[in-house]
Amino acid sequence: MIPANLIFVTHALFVAFVVLGLVVILPGKYLRWNWVRNRWFRVTHLLAIGIVMAESWLGLICPLTEWESRSREAAGGSAYASSFIQHWLHEVLFYDFAPWVFTVAYTAFGILVLIAWLLVPPGHARN
Repeated sequence: MIPANLIFVTHALFVAFVVLGLVVILPGKYLRWNWVRNRWFRVTHLLAIGIVMAESWLGLICPLTEWESRSREAAGGSAYASSFIQHWLHEVLFYDFAPWVFTVAYTAFGILVLIAWLLVPPGHARN
């Protein structure tokens, strides 16, 4: 179970990076946090949500979800019956949405990341 738990933590950190990354970008502009304009941070953030969107549009399950499920099964546990986000959203909030709802949500979030890119362009600090 240790490999599955490590994959879970990695996946959770990835989700936190995508969500919290956007949460700090806009306030960071007004609070003059220069690091929110860091090109590596912003490109990595954009690529991360882009990968999630592409997987969703193509109907693919995230490789981290598959690896964690296989690792749990190999250790005698049970695999996820749905995607990582669907599974944990259901576990935490008891919501069970259709996959298309997640595609729309990921796409909307990706659009917000692009808007943040335009409103707070990476590369240089502005006062």
